[in-house]
Amino acid sequence: MSTLESIQAPVETELQEFRRQFAETLQSGNPLLQTALSHILKRSGKMVRPTMVMLSARSAGTVSQRVMDVALSLELLHTASLVHDDVVDESDERRGQSSVNALMNNQTAVLVGDYILSRSLHHAALSGSAEIVEAVAALGQTLADGELQQLANQDAEDIDEMSYYGVVRKKTASLFAACARLGVMAAGGSAEQAERMRQLGSLVGTCFQLRDDLLDFCGSEKLGKPAGNDMREGKITLPVISALKHSGNGEIRRLALLVRKREASEEDIQRLTALATQEGGVDYTQWAMKEFSMMADGLIDEKADPDVVQALHGFVLFMSDRDF
Repeated sequence: MSTLESIQAPVETELQEFRRQFAETLQSGNPLLQTALSHILKRSGKMVRPTMVMLSARSAGTVSQRVMDVALSLELLHTASLVHDDVVDESDERRGQSSVNALMNNQTAVLVGDYILSRSLHHAALSGSAEIVEAVAALGQTLADGELQQLANQDAEDIDEMSYYGVVRKKTASLFAACARLGVMAAGGSAEQAERMRQLGSLVGTCFQLRDDLLDFCGSEKLGKPAGNDMREGKITLPVISALKHSGNGEIRRLALLVRKREASEEDIQRLTALATQEGGVDYTQWAMKEFSMMADGLIDEKADPDVVQALHGFVLFMSDRDF
């Protein structure tokens, strides 16, 4: 498997400049706000979404400042959504580090998220493209819609794949799709190229979420959360959904509904994890992830720069094999 470093090699210079501009845009003269922003900047992110933007741009052209502003806008929007999500989920930790709401309080965290969102829109405007601004605004709506749909699902009796994938498309796949599509657009690529990369990005984002589901089942220190954390937050993911669908096990359904109501004990969560694994939920999720990965790989334009083509193939595979 390709390492992330080798995947990022064709755009490493651009990513270094991205890091500099990202840190620069998250600066404020307000001491309270700057404390929160400095805390966020300490996270050692892998920059998978900026990498998606840069590689997509390179598949169609070059990385200009317009491409850089697109990458900044989308990463800032993602960061703002995480700050707000931690408030909604009452999460105390994000990738092994205290969340902003845990470090400070919910009121401050909401306002910090709002500030970062405004910086996202600022960089979208700097692209000079009304179409890009509109796309970023629409993405923000989609992310919020996905979070609301996930909350609504937690109150529902039905546990099905359609509802699950509806949330995945809005909360995760849509962001990767935007990274790929807008990267091509900002680099001057054609509408056909942009649409092809949008589809690729959506599939990659779906793989990213499925991999998160699997990592949650075994836990990951790099992910910064213990095994079963999604279930502690009332979330039922694909391993449990597929195990219930294919086995009809009544005990899985009973435990899953307890999880959704946030009434499950640690023992309940451990038992549900074991039953879902036993009934093939983990195997099914791995199969589905590989299917989405193969579809994404088939969308790569082999006529682009050979180094970029190789990096994109590696990127698609990496999203299904990562351990963070």
